[in-house]
Amino acid sequence: MPLIPEEPQIHESVPGPRAVPAAGRPAMTPRPVPGPRPAPARSGDPGPRSGPVPGPRPPRPAAGAPAATAQVQLIPAPAEGALGAADEAVDLLLDAGRAPGEVLVLTTGDPHPWAAHELSFGEASYWAQHDAGDDVFYAAADAERAASRPVVVVAVNGGSDAEVARALPAAMARAGALLIVCGDPKRVNALLSAGV
Repeated sequence: MPLIPEEPQIHESVPGPRAVPAAGRPAMTPRPVPGPRPAPARSGDPGPRSGPVPGPRPPRPAAGAPAATAQVQLIPAPAEGALGAADEAVDLLLDAGRAPGEVLVLTTGDPHPWAAHELSFGEASYWAQHDAGDDVFYAAADAERAASRPVVVVAVNGGSDAEVARALPAAMARAGALLIVCGDPKRVNALLSAGV
């Protein structure tokens, strides 16, 4: 039968999966072809989110070595937006590879909604989650029982200047590698330079 010019001629040598195997041969399963891999993100590259992107984790000090001072990062936010900024910072940290158990979120004003919800089940259950250390934990900045973690995020969402001035050095002492403070830059800088 002659070919019509509109019909393309298909040769048997054209590679690709076959719908029906040839007689005497098993059907071949198509295999994925490796393609280009995305380039790794470099510091300074703009990402899809706004805000600071946490840097790489510093190496852990050897046993007996003096602990280094945590890096301090300020995220400008009004008091009423500090919780939202803290939540976004936590998301960025987790997206950057931080384990949830490495992050502690402290509030200087009203408690974080997660903390308020968990406390409704009782103090014992709430602190058991803290002690397990396998998830982000939310507490009041003056909660003495909150243990140190590699990253501490402070939401300056209220509280007097005296309360915030006490909370910031305490948060710095709890932060192993990184302290992120979300709040009004003028207020935070004045209190940081005064006491931290």
